[in-house]
Order: sequence, then C-alpha cells, then structure tokens
Amino acid sequence: MCGFIGILRNKPVEMNANQLNEFENQNNIITHRGPDDEGYYHDDYVSFGFRRLSIIDIESGQQPLSYDDDKIWLIFNGEIYNYVELREDLLKEGYTFATESDTEVIAALFSKHKEDAFQYLRGMFSIIIWDKEKETLYGARDPFGIKPLFYKESNQGTIFASEKKSITLMMEDEEVDYTALQHYLSFQFVPEPLTMTKGIKKMEPGHYFVTKPGEELKFTRYWHATFNPVLMEKQDWIKRIQDVMYDSVNVHMRSDVPVGSFLSGGIDSTIIVAMAKKFNPNIKTFSVGFEREGFSEVDVAKETAEKLDVENISYIISPEEYVEKLPKIMWHMDDPLADPSCVPLYFLAREARKHVTVVLSGEGSDELFGGYNIYREPESLRMFNSIPTPAKSLLARVADAIPEGVRGKSFLERGTTPLRNRYIGNAKMFEDVEKQELLKTYDKNVFYQQVTEKLFDEVQDYPLVNQMQYVDIHTWMRGDILLKADRMTMANSLELRVPFLDKNVFEVASQIPVDMKIANGTTKSILRQASRGIIPDHVLDRKKLGFPVPIRHWLKNELNGWAKQLIQESQTDHLLHKDYVIRLLDAHCQGKGDYSRKIWTVLMFMLWHQINIENKFDVNALSKPDSVIEKVTQ
Repeated sequence: MCGFIGILRNKPVEMNANQLNEFENQNNIITHRGPDDEGYYHDDYVSFGFRRLSIIDIESGQQPLSYDDDKIWLIFNGEIYNYVELREDLLKEGYTFATESDTEVIAALFSKHKEDAFQYLRGMFSIIIWDKEKETLYGARDPFGIKPLFYKESNQGTIFASEKKSITLMMEDEEVDYTALQHYLSFQFVPEPLTMTKGIKKMEPGHYFVTKPGEELKFTRYWHATFNPVLMEKQDWIKRIQDVMYDSVNVHMRSDVPVGSFLSGGIDSTIIVAMAKKFNPNIKTFSVGFEREGFSEVDVAKETAEKLDVENISYIISPEEYVEKLPKIMWHMDDPLADPSCVPLYFLAREARKHVTVVLSGEGSDELFGGYNIYREPESLRMFNSIPTPAKSLLARVADAIPEGVRGKSFLERGTTPLRNRYIGNAKMFEDVEKQELLKTYDKNVFYQQVTEKLFDEVQDYPLVNQMQYVDIHTWMRGDILLKADRMTMANSLELRVPFLDKNVFEVASQIPVDMKIANGTTKSILRQASRGIIPDHVLDRKKLGFPVPIRHWLKNELNGWAKQLIQESQTDHLLHKDYVIRLLDAHCQGKGDYSRKIWTVLMFMLWHQINIENKFDVNALSKPDSVIEKVTQ
C-alpha cells in the first residue's frame, strides 16, 4: 500500500535541483500513505515518486520498479490478491522474477499483455506504467474505484497523483469548479471524473489510459458492472455466496503484518469478522460510537465480539473532538464530502492503527447484494404501474400542489416520476429550486441527470432495483463510501481491504435475481440467509443503522455556535447566499424540519474552502499524525 506522484512531460527535460526538490515535496506531502519507504525515478520524459506502507516484506516491493532490463518502469498503489497464481502461470511461460512482489507480477503481466493486462488483476489498484522503449505511458484504476488516481493535463505535460494535494501543491492558485460545486450540492460529494478544483480530474474506475509525450490521454473502459440473473435453488445460492465470500476473505488476509477488522452492529462487518476468524482465530476488531443514546453500535459490537469469541477495542467520540478533527479530516479528504460518518471512520482507523497495519471492512455489500432500504421502493410503488398515463399526470399535479412536509406528497411524487428522472443515488441533498436560492453561481444548464442519465441508458432494460444498484455502484459507492474509506484509513497509515468488492464476489452477486435480494420484507435477503449460522442472530435481525452521527441534535446544541461562526467567517460570499444558510439553520433549530444534512453539506464546503482556497489553516499541522490544528495568524 502506498501513494505516488508521476509526471509525463511533453518535451524532454533534465530536471534541475529546484525542480527535483519541488517534486520530492509533492511526494512527501502524502507521507501518511507510505511512511515506511520512498523512491524516485527520473528520465527525460518521466518522473516518478513513491511512498510505501510496508505490508509484505519491504525488500520485495520497492518502487518505482523496473522490469525487462529497465524497459518498463512502474508505480503502483494497492494490492493484487491473485498475484501468486498469476506469477505461477507466468513462470511456466518463461517469465523471470527478481522479487516475490505483486508489483513485479503486474510488470511481467504487462510485458505479456500490454493494456489487456489490467483485466486479469483481482484486487484494488491505481497503476502508472512507463514503456521507456516505446515512449508510451499507461495507467489503470481498479474496477470499483477502491484506490484513487488524480490527473491534470497542461501545456507542459500531465501530472498524476494518489491524492489531489500533490497536484495542488504546485499550482499558484486553486480555483473552485462551479459545475463540480453545483453537483456536490446534489450528491453530497463531487461525482467523478470532476473534482472541486478546476483543471484537476479523477480517473474513473474500470478504465485504463494510453498516452505519449505531447498527446492527450485516451481512456478505454475495460470493466463495468453488469447484472445477469440466473435461476437457481435457494440452497445453491447460499452455498455459492458462502464459498465465494470465504475465498475472498482468505485472499484479502494475505499479509506479513497484523490484520484486524472493523466491527459495527451490522451484518456486513460481522460476516467479514466471522469468516476471518476461521483463518485467524486471534483477529482483533475495532468499533466506535457516540455517547448519545441511539447513535452508538459499540454495545452491539461488543456483544457480537463476545459471541464470536474475538477481541473488541472500542472508542467513544465526544462532540468537541469530533469538530476539533474536522479541518484535519477535510484536508485529508481532498474534496468536500458531506457524509458525517467520515469522522467516526477517522477515529476508528486511528484506534485500529495502534494495534494493526491492515484492516478488513464491509464496504460494497449493500450495493452488490441490495442492502439499502430505498431498494424496496419499486415494490412499495408497484400500484402506480397499473395507473394510466393521464391519471398519473393528474396525480403528479396534485402532488405538486401539496405543501412541503405534508404526508403523502413524497409518495405521490415518487410514484408519478420515472426512476431515471428522480434517482441520483443513495442520498440527494438539494433540489434544483433550492440550489437556485443558495448558489450565486447557479447555472440552469447544469443538472444532476447529466451525471446519471448515461448510467440509466446503459441499464434501461434491467429491473428497477438493478438500475438503482448500477447507479449507486457508479456514483455513491465510489464518490462517498470508498472515498471516505480510503482517505480516513490512509490518514492514519492504515491499509483497508474490502472483501465484498472483489471481482469474484461481484460475479456471484450480479447473477442473483432481484426477488432473492429484496424479499421477506427486508433487504439483502439471500445474503442474510447465507449468513445464518455464521453470525449471531441478534445481528441478522437488527434494523440497519450504518454509521449514525447525531448531527441533527448537535447543530441545535453543541455545534450550533461553531456552525454560525463558520458561516460568518467563510469567504464564500461570492459563491453562496449566506442568508439562505442561516435561515435553514434557524428553521432547523426551531424544529420546523430536519435540515441537518443540507446544512452540513454547505458547512463542509465552507470548511474545504477555508483550507484549500483561503489557506486559513497550517498545512504542516494538518498533515501531522493526530496533531493539534491551529489557524494561521493572519
């Protein structure tokens, strides 16, 4: 596990001392991704910088790595779980290896298959490969987007990095991308390939690129999620799910350092822990929660740990330390993310890093196996399928006339509006009419369907639940779930592995019919049945909570003063109508509605703006592990 920085210059240049020093600074700013080792490679066209977190014997995986008599140079962030099997096949074909690393296996596989090599990899990765002989650069990102890859093209060349901050460090001025901001207010994250910084983009998962000096990047999609239901008996599905999950957990535990696991009160992390215990009976588990009743799963996690006979280490987060760490967390995030659960994830990773270097987690289960409650919506709206179109239009006008907050309005709106015109993923923050009131930069030609319509086009013949899964996999999962998972663990130099997001697991999950995922009045029905007897019953029968954070209560009480101060001090008056935000906060405090998530979405952008545009915080302090952060004296 690591982080990297790479530059492809349009013209041959020999870097001088100042340029080399600046490049090393760009690499060192992501030391948290790899505190154990660093390495560099330079030639006339290419510069590579690398930071390593030692997981498997450091001597076998130093980077940048050269292969085939220095014809190929490679930097790689991630883990390849089938590298042992790939290596054995390549040895039989006459390929030789100087190390035992998965990095060298990638290089050899590339030597054989060129860009087709990426589809053979089972794992999480972002990869940059320089074919020095052909003066061609290749890059790839894993199918699900577990590992990030940013890039910026310019007249001088293209720069690549594991984190955006390595690129912005070399920019004189960082500008807000107005389109990204408008989409952020819909999604609560910036949808890929955009970033909040103008000119910097994120490579999309399941793609590779090919380019040469002086040329633009040419992207090709080598993998994307498809759903192909297969009819099988329930017991056959249960066995397939159990077999593929045990295999995935097993290969995800390959490591020379201690491996632990996150453990909440839900079934996803519990499945991972229960299966991991088979391969490591002494596995440690980690949980966090809050003091407020109803917002902590620590007690359930401890009960689960006792029944599974594994050690559990927990931590309770106070409102004061929650807000204290927000600037540091937002700096690590690179782009604003309005998901409040990223903060407890930071504390969870911090506690785990005191004991282990690698953790397993349950991300991806909901998207693959149909775990979100919203996936039950097509069933609840089934009655609208038999209503003639003219009657639907009339009901839509009725719904539009009903005042906000009146019971039944939302039901009628959803029932009379096609899924593709209203569904943007697991969470929707501001509607367009609200964004017009909030944004001074509002552009009527920018709307959220521009992100989702191409996705719906690709799966228009799928059942509605599969369409929702597809949209979530290509938006919510990569833009929120995996973003916070990568940044919060890497902020603490902890490697996160997600056994559900495995190509073999997806192959099984994609074949499960919808009526076996959404059944018996619940979600993930067949996964729950496959887990019966493996995990405790009290976990199976609990209502899904996720990572609950008491933001709704805190904005009325403990964090109210902090929120008002942030709104007042933020230099975003040219972007936002602050009076609208204040009215929203006042209405929330007066109990006129729960506007906490919308308020939080604006606050997190304001905090991001203070850090990245206003330079209100000391970056040296933000980058230090768990340091006390103070504002720069103006």
